[in-house]
Amino acid sequence: MNFEDKVYSLLNNLKQFQYRYDGDRLWHIIFLHEKSKWHKITVQQYRDTHYISLSDKDICSLEVVNGKSVSAYSTWHRSFGYGGEDNLEETWDPYINSSHAWLKNIQNDWVKANAKIIADYPLNCRRGYVSHALVRASLPDIYRLDAVLGKKKVEQFIKIVESNYFHDSQKTVCSIMTANKFFDYCKIAYIASQEKPNTIDKKLSGKELYKKYADGRHEGLLDIDLDSVDEFSSWLDGTHPKRDRGGHPWEIKRGGNTTHIDLYVSRPSYSNKDGFIVTVNAHAITRLAEAICMFLGLYDAGLPIKISDPEVIRRRLLAQDNIGIVAKYSSLHRANQGYPQDQDVHDVMYFDDLGRYKRRIKPFIVWDPLPMLVPMNHSLLNVAKC
Repeated sequence: MNFEDKVYSLLNNLKQFQYRYDGDRLWHIIFLHEKSKWHKITVQQYRDTHYISLSDKDICSLEVVNGKSVSAYSTWHRSFGYGGEDNLEETWDPYINSSHAWLKNIQNDWVKANAKIIADYPLNCRRGYVSHALVRASLPDIYRLDAVLGKKKVEQFIKIVESNYFHDSQKTVCSIMTANKFFDYCKIAYIASQEKPNTIDKKLSGKELYKKYADGRHEGLLDIDLDSVDEFSSWLDGTHPKRDRGGHPWEIKRGGNTTHIDLYVSRPSYSNKDGFIVTVNAHAITRLAEAICMFLGLYDAGLPIKISDPEVIRRRLLAQDNIGIVAKYSSLHRANQGYPQDQDVHDVMYFDDLGRYKRRIKPFIVWDPLPMLVPMNHSLLNVAKC
């Protein structure tokens, strides 16, 4: 049987198993390769086309029109340097053979085969979460947000959160705002978060500091009347003729798409145009301490100020949240966004990063269920026909 026919045969065999449906049909095949190596193939069906990817290997996906064509689906993968497009058979044939053999095992005894997966699939290829407090108590060298901030600032921030400050609009809403007032906010924030040896030149105005440290794409903010309440309001609401789009006016400290710091101004609500809310925001754990210092500096200056997700930050400072455990072949970048909100995961790591503390921490990890392949004839109503 040639390579293409093997791929078609795999898809035909897969029709005998239940699939997940979320707009497209989806199968996950966890299989044993070369007697000791576990891999996972994902098959997604969109109309008459199937996309086959090996989740834990940086090789191109297959684009298959069953019975007609097998080609490399490389539009997205090439941009990330994935290989295998030039010789699909050499790249994919061993994994297609192994997944075929594993499907036969499941057909013979699907309960036993899935039980083996659950028992033997490597922990460093699974996803789950565990108590932040346990990780903090076990790994002495782990990055600690509370240690970077220091005890005094941590206690101050927690006290502010627990005082219900963030729920009091009289304390967090500004009645007026101008561009110059916003730049004054920026100057206080810059000074409050400065780190040696990169000290802030306090002689510079807020506007000058903004020009020095911000993203630069200000969308006309620097061009309006800096002392006019009306002009700032119309600029903020998008009606000022000098307001353009596509910039990052609130990015007051430059960085990547998740590693910058914003200080943004918004209205109390979409329908409420009375007043302004100024909020500090940082996505990356490496910039969060800086953002908290900005917030505390503005708070100490007596200015109305908020910070994104203060209750979450409180839990992170106290290690009351969870740490996500990510499969070794997955990127850590934005991986926390894949966890449901109720799991309270904001930082992630690899299982192997637990080092010699794996045995201590492993019993506390809550693992995501592994996908199971179940024969179609075991469904409650055998009505799903491919």
